[in-house]
Amino acid sequence: MGAFADAMSRFAQPLIDASDGSPEDLQRAYTLSQLCWNLALLPEENRDEFLAKMQPALKMDDEEFQELKRGVVVPMIQRHQEMFPAMRHRTPMPPAQSATARPIPPPAPRIRIAKKYPGTGRNEPCPCGSGRKYKVCCGR
Repeated sequence: MGAFADAMSRFAQPLIDASDGSPEDLQRAYTLSQLCWNLALLPEENRDEFLAKMQPALKMDDEEFQELKRGVVVPMIQRHQEMFPAMRHRTPMPPAQSATARPIPPPAPRIRIAKKYPGTGRNEPCPCGSGRKYKVCCGR
């Protein structure tokens, strides 16, 4: 397994230990750990908004959702911060270009200069003596 997969498994271990071991419950544990991992990478002020969008997908009422948040999400975010203190928060991508930015010029066209022997047509035998036509030999 790669380093990221190992780190993810170590991070998810408390949720895996709390599962009943069934494939469905293990899948739920990994899904919740991935959700918590992603939340931990968000700036703190954006987490509640992200979680609010997740509630309908999780099909939980408000009380169940708040219990999940208190009992799983918050502790797992703290675990992430303890395990991976050097990981940075995600920052929004800068806009592609502002109104005052100068456009990037296209690259200069590449000009290929073929070395042509004087008096040699494309379909003539190549002057190098290979026996092939100039266009498939030295004319390339």
